[in-house]
Amino acid sequence: MPGVLPEGEPVPADGSLPATATRAVGARGFGVYVHVPFCASRCGYCDFNTYTADELGGGASREGYADTVLAELALAARVLGDAPPPRVDTVFVGGGTPTLLPADDLARILDGIDRAWGLAADAEVTTEANPESVTPESLKTLRAAGYTRISLGMQSAAPGVLAILDRRHRAGRATEAAREARDAGFDHVNLDLIYGTPGESADDFAASLAQVVAAGVDHVSAYALIVEDGTRLAARMRRGELPYPSDDVAADRYLAAESALDAAGFSWYEVSNWARTPAGRCRHNLLYWNGGDWWGLGPGAHSHVGGVRWWNVKHPAAYAKRLTAGESPGLAREVLTPDEAHTEDVMLRLRLASGLPLAVLDDAGRAGARRALADGLLDPAGHAEGRAVLTLRGRLLADAVVRDLLP
Repeated sequence: MPGVLPEGEPVPADGSLPATATRAVGARGFGVYVHVPFCASRCGYCDFNTYTADELGGGASREGYADTVLAELALAARVLGDAPPPRVDTVFVGGGTPTLLPADDLARILDGIDRAWGLAADAEVTTEANPESVTPESLKTLRAAGYTRISLGMQSAAPGVLAILDRRHRAGRATEAAREARDAGFDHVNLDLIYGTPGESADDFAASLAQVVAAGVDHVSAYALIVEDGTRLAARMRRGELPYPSDDVAADRYLAAESALDAAGFSWYEVSNWARTPAGRCRHNLLYWNGGDWWGLGPGAHSHVGGVRWWNVKHPAAYAKRLTAGESPGLAREVLTPDEAHTEDVMLRLRLASGLPLAVLDDAGRAGARRALADGLLDPAGHAEGRAVLTLRGRLLADAVVRDLLP
């Protein structure tokens, strides 16, 4: 069951933004996120805004979805008409399972973005995919259309873990798909892992890491399992069918990931992300983490332009109905206060290997940084250079460090 959207002030029917928000669009980079809300089945741990065919109901379909997204893109181009971004630096198509759409539809959406604002010559263009939803032919079509990066949801190499997570692909399919993507011409391929699933052993996770490394990908994301209210997994745990995840086990798995990936030539650049080279880092996510602007297309998608953040209605049918009526699909928005923007900046940039400039902290925050340094949570060399950079132990306790740095 999809999670609940936050509250906020209404978005104008025409989607217009305050003049203050459009003074320097894209000054810190501009990206486009496209949400594709369709899934063949719902994974037991997932509370994303996604819908199976049975859940979708009337008023929305995969067949007409690309046209609906392009209608929102046309509205976005009108909203930013007098202050367009200088270029689109990154595009990220997420879901859901974007590759349940025909590859030609994903190509049309990308072409529409290019026509609206212009893709940078070196734009990073990513799509997420489930391993069973791509073929060598579809991957070649996506690469020819301009997609430069693909992110595959592997989660685990252990069949038992995949079963607990309600993943449909067979063990081994994710690494096969990664190789097919490389063969199709994708220079940048990511595999996602989830660790800490009940029943996952240390050997299971070690085998997952070994398969990732052997697949030849240049990026790995690894996240601790989070049990969200309203999911099948949460219900099973409440009934006592499965144990809740252990924080100690999650910490052990994270340390195992760092050790295995570091030995294979990967470097962390964000707490949950590793890349073989700087070119392999996900520039779209870095745009988020560094406070750039982006327009989110699709039901439930979030956007941020010039300190204004808004989010679309969640259901695909409601989303399509608004756009058919010529109205913005935006449900609500908020204008970030300076204190809110500062809090988010600290929370996000501290998680980066490049760290957070100490100069952005107030006196209390710098005192907190000194305490974290004394506790071994911040790197001494980074601190001496004026930056708060997490140590390996600090990465395990990143939330606690954030609390030390904020008022």
